[in-house]
Amino acid sequence: MQSLLRFVKKGIKPEQLFMLSVLLVNGGNYLYNLVLGRVLGPEKFADAAILITFLLVLSFVAMTFQLVTAKFSVLFEDSIFSGFISKIYKNALFTGVFLGVLIVIFSSQLQQFFKTTSSLMFVIFGIGVPFYFLMSVNRGVFQGKQELKSLSVTYQSEMISRLLLTFALLYFLNIDSSLIIAIGIFFSFVFGLIPFRSSNFSLFKPFQLDDSSKKLVKNFFIITAFYELTQIIINNSDILLVKHYFESYEAGLYASLALIGRVVYFIAWMFVMLLLPTVVQLKKDGKDTLPILLKYVAYIGFIAGAIVVSCFFFPNEIIKILFGSKYLPISSLLWKYASATGIFAISNIFAYYYLSLDKYIPVVLSGIFGMLQIVLVVLFHESLEQVVHVQIIAMVLLLIVQLSFFFFKDSKTTSVTKETNN
Repeated sequence: MQSLLRFVKKGIKPEQLFMLSVLLVNGGNYLYNLVLGRVLGPEKFADAAILITFLLVLSFVAMTFQLVTAKFSVLFEDSIFSGFISKIYKNALFTGVFLGVLIVIFSSQLQQFFKTTSSLMFVIFGIGVPFYFLMSVNRGVFQGKQELKSLSVTYQSEMISRLLLTFALLYFLNIDSSLIIAIGIFFSFVFGLIPFRSSNFSLFKPFQLDDSSKKLVKNFFIITAFYELTQIIINNSDILLVKHYFESYEAGLYASLALIGRVVYFIAWMFVMLLLPTVVQLKKDGKDTLPILLKYVAYIGFIAGAIVVSCFFFPNEIIKILFGSKYLPISSLLWKYASATGIFAISNIFAYYYLSLDKYIPVVLSGIFGMLQIVLVVLFHESLEQVVHVQIIAMVLLLIVQLSFFFFKDSKTTSVTKETNN
């Protein structure tokens, strides 16, 4: 036993341990969604899916603060780092309070638009939003400083608390399930602050960056916010639009389809978390960043291919195991939806790579095709199959333009390098 523990300590790298932790967290979040789908059934699960989608939307918005924090935690040091973190905490808290208040104020309108059973679930969710933004900055510090153990614990704390509390309340309380889910999400934001780096937290510490650093931070923040907006659009607009255009039963079926099909994206997110600080550090050290990109693209491509093939040959078996027979009407669309998300996951790796290098054209391209996806779904939504087909078209076009940009930049860089060597 002792020899096994020594092997684990010496043989497993921090990056590998973090990947294992992320797999466990994603597995727990997946279990949370699957059990909800089985327990609630398609109609009630449609309401749950709206809250879960709001959570995903929030995570992408807060990810802007996390990525900015992660990048400049690598670049800034000592007193500059301390002052920068205090300022980013202040801005994140202000943003969280602002968005939370908006959600609370417009809770009734949100209930009407998404045809949910309660507006109170949006109120509870909105109250928790500021905690999520504080949590994201805290994670950004751990991510940038490569403190992967602490970073892993924050994700585990959030996932485990939401999982246990939600199902405990569903078991013991006989109230609207959407309210219970909102309560579970709220408390998971609070538990997700564990461990909290309190030494970095100060809302009243005065700090001013020099002009060049301020411009660098501002530009990266703006483009990252824009890119995360494209992530919100591409990842969640379909679920929100389907909930608006279709009845609850069909919306619940589609939510289960999206959950299964997005496995590859959740796995790709694990690599993205490691990609940004690694690329920034390699660039800072003057080393080649291309090999790390190609390695991650190969990983995601293989995983996406395996998932699509499995969904093509065993759709009924997968749906029965994960959600049950009530969701079988959606089985024929499973491999198609998985294809769309797999293609998007590969495109996403390129976009985050160039974002890390301060090259923003791929980010703009993602925004354009994210809007195209919304337009296509708004125009073509006669059936769930049509909704899936237009997403495949948008994602294929996105990958084509991302690859075209990559090969153009790579060939241009190679030719410049050859001329310099000569």
